[in-house]
Amino acid sequence: MKIAYTLVVSLLLLAACRPNNDSRLFELVPASETGITFANTITTSDSMNALNFDYIYNGGGVAVGDVNNDSLPDIYFTGNMVSGKLYLNKGNFQFEDITEKAGVSTTKWTTGVAMVDINTDGLLDLYVCVAGKDSTQSANLLFVSNGNGTFTEKAKEYGLADTGYSTQAAFFDYDNDGDLDMYLLTNAYENFNRNITRPKFTKGEGKSTDRLYRNNGDHTFTNVSKEAGILVEGYGLGVAVSDINQDGWPDVYVANDFLTNDLLWINNQNGTFTESAARYMKHQSHNGMGTDVADYNNDGLVDIVVLDMLPEDNLRQKTMFPAPNYDRFEQTLQYGYIPQYIRNTLQLNNGNGTFSEIGQLAGIHNTDWSWSALFADYDNDGLKDLLITNGYRKDVTNMDFITYSRENSMFGTDETNKKRMAGELDKLAGANVHNYIFRNKGDLTFEDKSLTWGMSEPGYSNGAAYADLDQDGDLDLVVNNIDQKASIYRNNADKVLTHTYLQIELIGTDLNKHGIGTKIELVSGGKKQFQEQTLYRGYKSTVDPLIHFGLGSITKVDTLTVTWPDGKLQQLYNVAAKQRLVIDYKQSKVPESVQVPAHIPSQTLFTNISGRNGLVYKHQESDYVDFKIQPLLPHKFSQNGPGIAVGDADGNGLDDVYVGGAAGKSGVLFFQSSSGTFESHEVAKQREEDMGSLFFDADKDGDLDLYVASGGSEFEENSAYYQDRLYVNDGKGNFTHQSAALPEMRTSGSCVTAADYDQDGDLDLFVGGRIVPGKYPMPARSYILQNNGGKFTDITAQLCQELQKPGLVTAALWTDFNNDNQIDLIVTGEWMPVSFFENKNGRLTNVTNNAGTAQATGWWNSLTSGDFDQDGDMDYVAGNLGLNTKYKASEKEPVCVYAKDYDQNGSIDPILCYYIMGENHPTHPRDALIDQINGMRGRFPRYEQYGKATLDKVLTKQELEGALVVRSEYFQSAYIENQGNGKFVMRPLPIQAQVAPVFGMLSRDFDGDGQLDVLLTGNSYAAEVQTGQYDASVGLLLKGDGKGDFSPVPVTKSGFFVNKDAKGIAELMDSKGNPLVLVACNADSLESFTYKSTTESIKLLPSDQYAILTHKNGKKSKQEFYYGSAYLSQSARVLKLSEDIIAATIYESNGKSRVVTIKAGLAVIRQP
Repeated sequence: MKIAYTLVVSLLLLAACRPNNDSRLFELVPASETGITFANTITTSDSMNALNFDYIYNGGGVAVGDVNNDSLPDIYFTGNMVSGKLYLNKGNFQFEDITEKAGVSTTKWTTGVAMVDINTDGLLDLYVCVAGKDSTQSANLLFVSNGNGTFTEKAKEYGLADTGYSTQAAFFDYDNDGDLDMYLLTNAYENFNRNITRPKFTKGEGKSTDRLYRNNGDHTFTNVSKEAGILVEGYGLGVAVSDINQDGWPDVYVANDFLTNDLLWINNQNGTFTESAARYMKHQSHNGMGTDVADYNNDGLVDIVVLDMLPEDNLRQKTMFPAPNYDRFEQTLQYGYIPQYIRNTLQLNNGNGTFSEIGQLAGIHNTDWSWSALFADYDNDGLKDLLITNGYRKDVTNMDFITYSRENSMFGTDETNKKRMAGELDKLAGANVHNYIFRNKGDLTFEDKSLTWGMSEPGYSNGAAYADLDQDGDLDLVVNNIDQKASIYRNNADKVLTHTYLQIELIGTDLNKHGIGTKIELVSGGKKQFQEQTLYRGYKSTVDPLIHFGLGSITKVDTLTVTWPDGKLQQLYNVAAKQRLVIDYKQSKVPESVQVPAHIPSQTLFTNISGRNGLVYKHQESDYVDFKIQPLLPHKFSQNGPGIAVGDADGNGLDDVYVGGAAGKSGVLFFQSSSGTFESHEVAKQREEDMGSLFFDADKDGDLDLYVASGGSEFEENSAYYQDRLYVNDGKGNFTHQSAALPEMRTSGSCVTAADYDQDGDLDLFVGGRIVPGKYPMPARSYILQNNGGKFTDITAQLCQELQKPGLVTAALWTDFNNDNQIDLIVTGEWMPVSFFENKNGRLTNVTNNAGTAQATGWWNSLTSGDFDQDGDMDYVAGNLGLNTKYKASEKEPVCVYAKDYDQNGSIDPILCYYIMGENHPTHPRDALIDQINGMRGRFPRYEQYGKATLDKVLTKQELEGALVVRSEYFQSAYIENQGNGKFVMRPLPIQAQVAPVFGMLSRDFDGDGQLDVLLTGNSYAAEVQTGQYDASVGLLLKGDGKGDFSPVPVTKSGFFVNKDAKGIAELMDSKGNPLVLVACNADSLESFTYKSTTESIKLLPSDQYAILTHKNGKKSKQEFYYGSAYLSQSARVLKLSEDIIAATIYESNGKSRVVTIKAGLAVIRQP
């Protein structure tokens, strides 16, 4: 008799041993020892091969569970052209083949297998999915246990003999009536190219539409797909069930192959589902294969991994991909498809109904032709690791093979072509690679431990499952292989590591024996783990029902909370580690109150008020395709706006807002009224694309004029539409274009920022040059414009020749970085470092080498500042590309562009290279390179030749002579600490800030604790389509500690959520003195937030440059006031005084100062 909360299986406690880093965690146990000789052997012929049956090498699954109730997990393998096999676990890694006597042999093309107690008799049964080319042999099988070691096939009797070419079944209680229903994943055989762009099938008309079967409670099932809304087509390869939205009802995630999107079926709690993938995620894997759902970062939220087929090595990458097809990609979006990219994806749950895809950041995106994904704690350190199986018997995606097939199909008869291609197919190699296993590092990233943990054997692996086969407290692995014997891996964690564990056996209700859908939270030492009982995971497979927690060094669990599917709870305290615990549903109780998830706070810091006050604006982007001019560009330059500027344009004492427009679209000026509402006005009709914009008093007449930098790439080099514009204010908010006020400067620009650098009483300008259209990455012209009575003169050459063409500038900041009371300049951009230019008596000198940032070249986007460590000088935060990208940059392995007119046709050819497995290779596919340089077709007639070529084989020494070479070694967004002696130390921001490019930045004390925080926005949808859009940022609040360190605040607590292609960000005050934070988004609507501020905001004089603040603890910090900062942004110029500030002195650019006296209640009195 099993008794809850007691130790029912006493596991052997081994003597503690030190971890041995040289010891393999996994050991492949030979068939001669296990007795498992099953091999999923595929026999090909002229009529059955990879050319006429796409699914021939999709492989089989594996299920692990105790079929004879002896407490040892048994194994069932499915076979395609061979019979499935059932093995009984005899203990000590020895198994007995009982297939024939058990009556579970098969003669069909079987795919997935689910173990389930279908008739609630306490015995596991086998539901086996069937597919194959022969439609007359496609009915699924149900082997029901007879309780005596034999099974009887009863699929038809139960109403489950589905003939729909199924991949896998998942049993779960979708209607919460206590019994287990079934979701059936299908992948119908169809004899046409399933990647052809076409409208989606969403009304059940698609042949490959999944099924939902309702359990009738009488050992029969009914297909309720139509009434449940399961009507969207998909070529299904992976399915996972989980309560994605945490409403207590199970949802279903489906990974689909080919063009069809993955599906996320959200349970409506009324017997129906709504497909919601587009609402929850921004992009997906293109060829969705296996999938798993689990909380991999221990925040109590389930995350989703989906596999694809991007190889790790350059040869396989370059033989797989043709040129990116931008038009086809855009057409799929017009048909309503979610963007898809060929790589593994890892969707991080944000806790608010959205996910951020961070597979490249995590380092798990390129594991070749992958099938099964399984999250589990394989080394028992308290973090879920990731297993990925892969391999394909014939690499039919090889572009040389595809090209040969296409070219030769035009000649000869069908029969001769068939024989010719069969011969070529025989010679074609397979994707014969080792499986991958990744160790969870606990910082959202993984470390590839495949070789050191014992996964070095190459092969063709498909379904996989984990279980503690030998009951030693760690998880062993079972893998189904094609044309090889199944792999059984013994986990030696109990021998080579000292980590502990806790295993839980759930005893559910009679209708749900294993408690499928039960949630378990474990808390110990302030750390928590979360698991949900889901058995049908990975690819075509079922894992063992025993729930396994690795505990690291923990010897006792403080609290264990079990929530059963019906909401009943059990809580255990002070649970000893290193045991298998039985928890019985019969001991559960109805909770006294509704449990609110801990990650959902009652109130957030920021409140979204978009559209409530008249600030309604949607940026409209022109669909200009830069790649048709330069096919090798990494991203567009026509899609970099909008910027945003704040100032009192009409002189009524209230902040107004200008938001830039795209090419051919006018920017919009919002005037604020005394009621706090805004009214929009057009400044001028325009064809130019707005980039940076700036309110400042150009002519010293007491009102704010408007400067707008023209940019983008829609026009040819030197076009008049790149000329910047100065609009002069009449004092009432009416603006007139003054073309004569600016010199000719036909440069595609970026930022504009102002300061009185020469201390003559007026504001001068720096204007950054972003791009030379059609000549990427040649440096663009930048300008220092000296103000001479409202007319501006280009004095860049006199002031600093290096600033004429510093690079591809994205951001600049006038700031006194060395505290000598002379305003200096920081400039950064793409392929540039964060560059420091010191003002020495009105001339600017490049001191970047001395500053210590010269080597940190990156794709920098933005700059902001603050005295984050409260030491009296300015520190900086710089937004960069981030780490969620295929481009990995370092000093030893930089990302580079080698640019020159190699084919002498009058255009610059930028060859972008990065390191793959230690070798420097061009990043673009062969066909894209040929589109740019046609002569490369003769140099690389075959894709394989190109795939083997490093840069020195792509370009000769002679060709490289005279080429412009730019490089990036650092892609992390960073905090730059001022050391006070002209030296700076650069440190990466927290990993949560590295998930996407950072553009908008705003530094303020948002939570009123006296320490500066930073708001970040970002993303970029401008990347070329093979790289894919950068979209993982949803906005981020970094909480400062006053010492230069930052902690990320989850969006569920901050309330700052911007899930768009966000660019400029600015703060202003409404008519009642409340702060508003505005975020300008490309091709999307303006976002508006407010927050409860405990700071006093004092408006400044035009000449105010900085303030010295005295804190209650006696520290003094510095606050500078800017005309333009961050990315294409300008915030209201105010002095922010928190309750922590007891005194302040404001300094003007001419050296004059005044004291701000602070009394009780933050009343402020100015003193000269």
